[in-house]
Amino acid sequence: MRSLRRQQGSQDLSPLEAELAPRGRGVPRLERQPVWRAAGRLTDLPPWSGSAAALGFLVLTITYGIALGGHGRVVSEALLSASGLGIETVKLSGQLETDEFQILEALEIEEGSSLVLFDADAARSRLSQIAWVKNASVMKLYPSTLRISIEEREPFALWQRGETVSIVTKDGNVITDEVDGRYANLLLVVNHGANRRVGEIMDALAMVPELRPRVRAAFLVSERRWDLMLENGISVRLPEDKMDRALADLVEMDAENGLLNRDISAVDMRLPDRIVVRLTDEAAERRKALTGGEGRIVNLERDT
Repeated sequence: MRSLRRQQGSQDLSPLEAELAPRGRGVPRLERQPVWRAAGRLTDLPPWSGSAAALGFLVLTITYGIALGGHGRVVSEALLSASGLGIETVKLSGQLETDEFQILEALEIEEGSSLVLFDADAARSRLSQIAWVKNASVMKLYPSTLRISIEEREPFALWQRGETVSIVTKDGNVITDEVDGRYANLLLVVNHGANRRVGEIMDALAMVPELRPRVRAAFLVSERRWDLMLENGISVRLPEDKMDRALADLVEMDAENGLLNRDISAVDMRLPDRIVVRLTDEAAERRKALTGGEGRIVNLERDT
């Protein structure tokens, strides 16, 4: 058998010897780089590298924990607020009927809220849901101011149906059912559908400014015509058509003979050729005593 041994000290190995040589020995082992030499390269890094790596790992760990727990926004708000971008001032303008507390509540500003992350569109939407607010503007003024401008709905009349009284706009839309003495000067319209036709009776009364302050309420009858209730209790029954003409005639007669200051309970303007006046009980008794006439109805001719 051929010997596989070679002379001691020989550096050349045959291919067969190299194949049969133990792993990690021989030429391959000599060509390997020692582990201590590779590790020695760490000595070339700056002395603060270890602290930076530890800090980076800590930051990543904390960030992951915050994200996993759903606290990312809270932490972001706190950091931005601490950096001077927190909401410190809220400037309001345009509100007359709207309570300031309602506005601040709708803004949903909490302690530590940041101006950067504040959702102006969502706040504007919430403000628009307040009864008196028609339009709202929300503006961010960096670094720490929020400006709110309010456009309110204009109260036009009071609308009563049953026991419920509401403040309505000119279009008849309900603003609120919270009514107090501040709105006593508004015209009260009564019955179903009166809110949608309030502009109609208000326009007619605007043509007779002498009468308007004396009108306490307007009743829509059968959704066709109006009856007026004056401050002294007199009821004025207006026609379905030519309401403006009837009101003008009423004012003219009152100016001539003080019709609306007499002891009467109602004035019926529905007939085109005459005005029917109903006397009070006391006035009817006096009439009977003086003239011998009976009845509470007096017909007055009307120009046609």
